[in-house]
Amino acid sequence: MTGSGDGWQRVHPASPFVRGWVALAALFFFFGRDSVERLLQGAPVFDERLAGRAPWLLLGGGTVLLLTVLGFVLSWYFTRYQVADGYVRVNTGFLFKQQRQARLDRVQAIDVVQPLLARIFGLAELRFEVADAGQSAVHLAYLRADEARRLRATILASASGAADVTAPPGTGQQGQPGEPGRPAQSGHVRPAAVEAPEHTVLTVPPGRLAGSLVLSEQSVVIVLGAVASVVLSAVTESRSFYFYLIPAGLGLVAAYWNSFNKGYNFTAAISADGIRLHYGLLDTQAQTLPPGRIQALRVSQPPLWRIFGWYRMQVNVAGYGTAGSNGEGSSRTTLLPVGTLAEVLTMLSLVLPDPGTPDPVRIFTAGLHGLAPAAGGAAASDDGGFVTTPRRARLLAPLGWRRNGFAATDTALLIRSGRWWRQLVLVPHQRTQSMALQQGPVARRFRVADLVLHTTAGPVAPRLVQAGLDEGRALLDAQAARARTARKRQTSEHWLARTSPLEPAPQEGPQHG
Repeated sequence: MTGSGDGWQRVHPASPFVRGWVALAALFFFFGRDSVERLLQGAPVFDERLAGRAPWLLLGGGTVLLLTVLGFVLSWYFTRYQVADGYVRVNTGFLFKQQRQARLDRVQAIDVVQPLLARIFGLAELRFEVADAGQSAVHLAYLRADEARRLRATILASASGAADVTAPPGTGQQGQPGEPGRPAQSGHVRPAAVEAPEHTVLTVPPGRLAGSLVLSEQSVVIVLGAVASVVLSAVTESRSFYFYLIPAGLGLVAAYWNSFNKGYNFTAAISADGIRLHYGLLDTQAQTLPPGRIQALRVSQPPLWRIFGWYRMQVNVAGYGTAGSNGEGSSRTTLLPVGTLAEVLTMLSLVLPDPGTPDPVRIFTAGLHGLAPAAGGAAASDDGGFVTTPRRARLLAPLGWRRNGFAATDTALLIRSGRWWRQLVLVPHQRTQSMALQQGPVARRFRVADLVLHTTAGPVAPRLVQAGLDEGRALLDAQAARARTARKRQTSEHWLARTSPLEPAPQEGPQHG
């Protein structure tokens, strides 16, 4: 990595070759395929028709190769980055220049990504995810792996508000004291020597990961398809139905491999920077999720996972949502691919250090697999304080009305649903952006409504289904008051900055009978 006097730095010189190796491979394949085949067959490299044009072909191929390499060199030379004035900036482009920048106090997560070829060269890509960044998030590809980790630690230290790490050029002084959460007006980030130490919390064994894939929803679909093919083949006396299983089987194998490759050696750790996630078999990735940046969290349990008591945890993080549909985005929004109840509670304690209740295990356990008492006069507190669908609407959800419900602590709203596919959604109060109370014609007949909480894009869609109309209206007002109170306490985007004292949470209206 090289630098300049104004604080701008260049990425590693091998970066364009690591990014563009596919183009080089395609170039060699196009010009050398026929020659290699003839060489292997013992024939002349150039046949008689091409012998006279061989010098021109070599000259043309060499020119294209030279232009490609020159383009790589220019791409490296005109790609520079700078961390200064509370921003990280990246300049790219030779003919068409582009500058991307991200505010440090808006950093939602920082990932260190190492594709297989980058690992061979000891390089890593640094990705800065900021609120509402989408595809415009800042990527630095590639830096030396140790340099990428040090830069990540430096940026996280600045973004957290733990210390003012900027200083005017040419001085060893830090920024102006007494203004936590505000960087110095000029200067550059002082390089961090080492990363903050981390403490490993849990590791997912490969055997459990493989078992969870076998017992996943995809396996259920392929088994049902196989049974249907056998039945149809027996009834129609035609074996053509078996051929439909071939693409389904190939797709299933590819999905299994992708999930296993992304979730292999999954490790969760905690540090001063936040929650650190390490995973990957061929392509490794190290995520850092700062505390308080998670917008919403979902704990789910497919039916077959109940045999072993396994759960999956997914999150919404600003900047991750637009990539959530592909395999990479899905892995980045996974907080725990498969874990036990104890591990789920451990991860919940990291996401929400202050649960806002004196008995968090009881309320979280009730949210994961609790049921409302069958007796009509039972108190809601018998089920961890969850308020569920009133009995008058049990015809709308014969199996789920005792599961569908909500509970609120001083710091988060919990929404549970699903009798067979169990789900628990947790939304911190300060992350509640807006809400909507929805009611269709059938719901009006039973006096129930759905409450939708709007958050950033991602796999988690917080929605309370079939709540009593009175309870839904009371929750709408109370949750709006909780959100206002929580946002007032968050005085800065820096997650280590001081907050105001916690105020008592508003109480809901009357409970259903």
